Amino acid sequence: MICIILVAGHDELLEKEIKSCPEYVYLRGVPKALLPGAGGKKILDFWWEAIRMRQLFSEIYLVTNADKYKHYERWATASDFPVENIINDGTTTFENRIGAVADFDLVLRIKNVNDDVMVVAGDMLFQDQKFDVQQVLNYFQLKKSNLAIYYEMEPEEVISSRGIVEVTDGNKIAHFYEKPLEGITESRLASVVFYCFHKDGLTSVKEFLDSNIKAEERSFGKYMDYLINTKGVNVYGMKLPTGFQLIGHVGLDDYKRWSDVFSHRKQIEDKIEPYTKRAYARVGLMGNPSDGFHGKTISLSIANFWAEVTIHESEKLVLTPHPLNDPTEFGSMADLHGISRKEGYLGGLRLLQATCMRFYQYCCDRGIALAKRNFTLKYDTNIPRQVGLAGSSAIVTATLGCLMHFFNLTYADMPKEKMPQFILDVEKQELIIHAGLQDRVIQVYEGLVYMDFSLEIFEAQGFGNYSHIEVNHLPHFWLAYLGDPSDSGKIHSDVNLRWKNKDKDVIEAMKKFALLTDQAKVAFQNHDWSLLADLMNQNFEIRRSIYSDLSLGAANLRMIEIARQFGSAVKFPGSGGAVIGLCVDTSKIGELKAAFQAEGCVFCDIIPHGALDA
Repeated sequence: MICIILVAGHDELLEKEIKSCPEYVYLRGVPKALLPGAGGKKILDFWWEAIRMRQLFSEIYLVTNADKYKHYERWATASDFPVENIINDGTTTFENRIGAVADFDLVLRIKNVNDDVMVVAGDMLFQDQKFDVQQVLNYFQLKKSNLAIYYEMEPEEVISSRGIVEVTDGNKIAHFYEKPLEGITESRLASVVFYCFHKDGLTSVKEFLDSNIKAEERSFGKYMDYLINTKGVNVYGMKLPTGFQLIGHVGLDDYKRWSDVFSHRKQIEDKIEPYTKRAYARVGLMGNPSDGFHGKTISLSIANFWAEVTIHESEKLVLTPHPLNDPTEFGSMADLHGISRKEGYLGGLRLLQATCMRFYQYCCDRGIALAKRNFTLKYDTNIPRQVGLAGSSAIVTATLGCLMHFFNLTYADMPKEKMPQFILDVEKQELIIHAGLQDRVIQVYEGLVYMDFSLEIFEAQGFGNYSHIEVNHLPHFWLAYLGDPSDSGKIHSDVNLRWKNKDKDVIEAMKKFALLTDQAKVAFQNHDWSLLADLMNQNFEIRRSIYSDLSLGAANLRMIEIARQFGSAVKFPGSGGAVIGLCVDTSKIGELKAAFQAEGCVFCDIIPHGALDA
């Protein structure tokens, strides 16, 4: 692959205004691409730093004009750029310019190019985020097609100043608008002169130029319009983590403003503060025992227990072990044995690593180039292990939130409704953890959430329907869990297999779970806590009917028994190891708590997270 840098423009406005401004006398006659960019470094230096990895390109060419050739020759000798690769298009004035696409074609012809090509405009200001050109080339190879780079426009930018692209879910460019008027498109994805072209399609350049167009129409915007809208050629889009500002057609005020904007952002990045994201434990209040059955559930995020992850920029990428959850030093073999028996062998570090791996892959697959920055991640959690409160997914959810913040990804890059599936894929596909979507949905959406995982909904949109229920004035929920639980994952027994084999008892149970969930939603909306308590008890009995008592476990059933002795509604909030209860009559809460504690259980009052109306 070769790279072509275009710096042959003759636009006179900026040069004329610099000449008339005493403050900028030292920049008179300096080509646009050699003007200072963010932080004072030359604009072209940013590009040369980004693409000078010679192992990526067989050759790198720079196209300039006769008027500015000497300036670029001097820059080349000082910057270790091969002077013999500077191509002079022979023009000296704005009136006799040949246009950017003709400059591009000049290299193709005189160098007899038969390779894939990356082309950039070397006089584009951009934020110094050190984007990774390797990611761009990897995506180009993945798609095996032409590639156009785009960025998300700033609020103050107008779409009529840019080429605007509309991108499909598969990142194919559905339409290209060259400087459209407001109202023509809702897209604010701006295409810039930063393209990768497949060698087999380069003949279209000559076809475009042979159509007798004027020099002012030989722009890449017009060429991409021709390529995508007229010829129907496949072009994919890739989003870069920085904005771009072409200074070829702007005046001094615009140049100074954007230089200041990008310089200010660089200063902010240089001083970037650590960022912490917290994800909360959850309790399942109603519905089928997991969402793998295309049923319905209602879950609540609780403030009692949480996992949080902190990210900050660092020279190397570092995942910090947790001193308690990822022990590597022990007092003795007996100490190692005791900790391993109680805590298991797998801490949270693997969750951080798997999330980072999957996040990078997600961005690569979807054409999102990440800034070339390293970071340190560390985590903390107080969610009890092995009691079904979604401790693992909380760490993954918080890690994902940190990575999205650090790399400036938004819901446009990873839609909120698809984030639970990403988190589930981290656990199931990377770490082989038995899990479903319910926990991840509530930890992404937070509050009190009704979830419909019906098969027809999934087939239509790829995810369920998720809606918030108002969480003010909830009844008194309590939670009790085993002080020394077994692995909660064992409780699922053979119900999944029976479901896949279309066991009529399991199928009928799932229908009943869905009906109870719809009734519970109404009970929440009407604040009918007696009805809700009755529905919770029914929920548990249906679950017990399809899971054997042996599978549910004597310790879990004992917690159910204790709660019922004091008249509390009770059910499992997850896969096992804990129970959640609802006391309509709160006068016996103290006795209930004492009874659980006498059996070695931990008892706490639930503190809902997100107590405001969602």
